Amino acid sequence: MKITDVKSYVLQYPLEEELGYSQQYYALRTAHIVEVTTDAGIKGYGEAFGGGGVALANQAIVEKAIGPMIIGMDPLDNEVIWHKVYNLLRDHGQKGMPMQSLSGVDMALWDIAGKFYGQPVYKLLGGAFRDRIEVYGYGMMLQRVPDLKERFARESAAIAAKGFTATKMKIGLGPRKDLELVEIVRKSIGDDVKLMVDANHAYTAREAIPLGRELEKLGVYWFEEPVAPEDKQGYRDLCLALDMNIAGGEAEFTRWGFRDLIEGRCVDLLQPEVCGLGGITEYRKVLAMAHAHFVPVVNHVWGSAVAVAVNMHLLASLPDLPGGAHPVQPMLEYDTTPNRFREELLVEPNNVLGRVAEEGGTIGLPKGPGFGFKIDFDFVNQFLVEN
Repeated sequence: MKITDVKSYVLQYPLEEELGYSQQYYALRTAHIVEVTTDAGIKGYGEAFGGGGVALANQAIVEKAIGPMIIGMDPLDNEVIWHKVYNLLRDHGQKGMPMQSLSGVDMALWDIAGKFYGQPVYKLLGGAFRDRIEVYGYGMMLQRVPDLKERFARESAAIAAKGFTATKMKIGLGPRKDLELVEIVRKSIGDDVKLMVDANHAYTAREAIPLGRELEKLGVYWFEEPVAPEDKQGYRDLCLALDMNIAGGEAEFTRWGFRDLIEGRCVDLLQPEVCGLGGITEYRKVLAMAHAHFVPVVNHVWGSAVAVAVNMHLLASLPDLPGGAHPVQPMLEYDTTPNRFREELLVEPNNVLGRVAEEGGTIGLPKGPGFGFKIDFDFVNQFLVEN
């Protein structure tokens, strides 16, 4: 079996209301789907992290740089392909967009392998450690509106009412405004729902530590990306200063980038983004390193239905850490804000929201070979961006 074509699809549509996080606001929803075709008639699909213009730049990397490197190779040789691409791109980017692009290609190869062997990808990863996956509802994104606190209160209550037992919100407007938002969300969801906050590296460690102490009083379960991803010492200082979990890793790439984060004990919870760090082939190495240092892993998930489905396989195959009679289980991050690429992209939708409500805040495992989904290309063609 040989690779005959590598193609990607960038999809976009305008949001009814802009959404944001500490670094920016955006009015377009984007998805970047990668397709690898073989001479056996098997096609595989993955997703590359990055929205807006980043997705268009990544599309060029996928089709103009990576594609010509791997056409004619055996798609089952994912390690060989990964190292060939990485070595040829090393001088041009060991992090960032080249790795995001490689991630989408690599995931497509795993999808091909699952279809070739007639097995779900989690079987190729060693099997499922669980038959149900807990899901947490992510929402409460920043908006430039006068009633933001009231919106956060309504949205967080709605997430809890849908059956989620944990939720995550954005912060990063400044310590005082952040605390007002967290206080109203905590009041809205009550004490029994886990609450996590995500600052998207809005602060310095000097600012984040006192803010973290106040967040601890509100029972926040983890403080995500409190400082810039390059500030490893800042992460370490926060871990030492605070009792709550410090989470991060979504903006890190490859085993070499994660090495310093993990060995330095810079996070209490590691959040690898498989659509960005280098794909499943590289994710497995990061996971092994995290387990060797007893750092729990909760995958970062941001993207379309493809990213959601891929992470369901990864979380199914994630070992309990450290084990025991009742170990804490990994959670699937699920964005509850409006996203047609999450809800309508597949012929048979993942239907996470419906399943969470019916199945006690959890979902069952994917079915079928590969990642187990079929993309609706009639839908894709409605939102395709011509590059």
